[in-house]
Amino acid sequence: MNTESKKSNGASNLRHSLAHLLATAVLEKDPKAKLGIGPVIDNGFYYDFEFSNGYTPSPEDLKSFEKAIKKMTNKDIAFVGREVSADEARKIFANQPYKLELINELEKSGEKISIYTSGSFSDLCKGGHIKSAKEIPADGFTITHTAGAYWRGDEKNPMLTRIYGIAFETAEKLNAYKKQIEEAKKRDHRILGAQLKLFTVSPLIGPGLPLLQPKGMVVRKEIENYLWTLHKDKGYSSVWTPHITKEELYITSGHATKFGDELFRVHGKEDKFILKPMNCPHHMQIFADNQFSYRDMPVRYFEPATVYRDEKSGQLSGLTRVRAITQDDGHLFCRTTQIEQEVTTIVNIIKKFYTVFNMMDGYWVSLSVRGENRGKYLGTDKVWNAAETALEKAAKGNDLNYKRIEGEAAFYGPKLDFMFKDAIGRQWQLATIQCDFNLPERFELSFMNEKGEKERPVVIHRAISGSIERFMGVMIEHFAGNFPLWLSPVQVKILPISEKFTGYAEKVRAELANADIRTEIDDSNESLGKRIRIAKTEKVPYILVLGEKEVEASTVTAERRDGAHLDATSLTDFITQIKKEIEGKEIW
Repeated sequence: MNTESKKSNGASNLRHSLAHLLATAVLEKDPKAKLGIGPVIDNGFYYDFEFSNGYTPSPEDLKSFEKAIKKMTNKDIAFVGREVSADEARKIFANQPYKLELINELEKSGEKISIYTSGSFSDLCKGGHIKSAKEIPADGFTITHTAGAYWRGDEKNPMLTRIYGIAFETAEKLNAYKKQIEEAKKRDHRILGAQLKLFTVSPLIGPGLPLLQPKGMVVRKEIENYLWTLHKDKGYSSVWTPHITKEELYITSGHATKFGDELFRVHGKEDKFILKPMNCPHHMQIFADNQFSYRDMPVRYFEPATVYRDEKSGQLSGLTRVRAITQDDGHLFCRTTQIEQEVTTIVNIIKKFYTVFNMMDGYWVSLSVRGENRGKYLGTDKVWNAAETALEKAAKGNDLNYKRIEGEAAFYGPKLDFMFKDAIGRQWQLATIQCDFNLPERFELSFMNEKGEKERPVVIHRAISGSIERFMGVMIEHFAGNFPLWLSPVQVKILPISEKFTGYAEKVRAELANADIRTEIDDSNESLGKRIRIAKTEKVPYILVLGEKEVEASTVTAERRDGAHLDATSLTDFITQIKKEIEGKEIW
């Protein structure tokens, strides 16, 4: 863990230093430019600028900024930090209104103010940085593009120009990242989703509200059915909750304040309603309407339900960022002493689920616990210590690759967030397990303990796939549309060589359908070669070409998507083979 942390800090310091050099290059081009902020981001950095006289940098300007920075990396430009008073900082940044705003806030909060100087450029900055610009490999970074960004992310503030760069410790890592980006473009789920007829976004319905085509619905139902298969023998009960609720529910739960303008509001004839942004408060009501004792605990509810959040239109994207979100939601009500066992059960489900999707290599888990400011967390130290200990014991006991991260717990409890890498190495936060002391308190939930006294349960929130829409988007890109056989919308495509073999093709289709194998026939007037190409473009796992030889022998000739062939195979043997692969959820 320590080595990884040092490597991470090294990359972070390098990227942060490049942001300062970018600002230096920009000020050489436009000395009157106003500076925003220049933080490190995943794989790179950015800096926000308000250029003078309406100037906007062109692609050629970005190249010139990059060239100027490369020249700086040949010089021994040191990054030197020092603390300054608020008055001195205001003198240094007298002509920089955005910096002055930050300085005033730092002074008001009592925080220390520091600046870092590199050559002739000074910036308001906490660090860290590399020692010298010479440490930056000239072929390890590039300036990529610009975008508009409101100052402080507030649309009431001025729009600034954000310049992005990507950077790595070596040219090899940069080139590998560029290749990953190119591969990601080929796998874009929005493009593949349209090509494979999986989902549709209609302007008449609105952004962030995708429609699943029949083939997309097959994928979704297979995922949902598999999730239920993993839970049904673990003591879970299916529940259902409506899509709207009175506003009072979310006032009680605290979500009315938390979600604010993300809530969709519905006005009935008499009451005000909200389209639910999450399922938890509804499940609290189901629990509350029962008289449970300690013998009933844990109580486990399962509901893949759609919730609604009014995300900003600029943030919406295909299936991965939507306004209608289906969560494979589960809520467990248990005693503090039962947390470890329940978490272990959930972890085993997560491991099995992601092993099937071939995503366990390189995964890691964030164990998010309290920070030093204990005042912002709900619940007693005793209960928090027990919950954090239980999560960590479960993480160790299940041999999870986890990192304990201080200060990242939710205000209502600690959590385990699972990070998985897809086929091209991109990281996705998908599954989560969260302990919650807040909602049971707000809704005054209880069960009778051994002493006949009311005891407050702990709630464990858990999602295995996270949002099913987002998970589908990730899977489309992870498999590049080449879904495993069990998940493929069409598992077998039958191509009769000519019209006279259509009858036999129909007989084969019927037998496959009776075996619950999803099958289509393409008996169009196109040439056999073109129909084969179309089937391959549709990424169908099995193509059956049927002609005179197959009809006479009552066999099939199959080509598998990975290039394997099954020649002159009896239909019975083919069905046995394919059923085995489906039931085993094999990935070729």
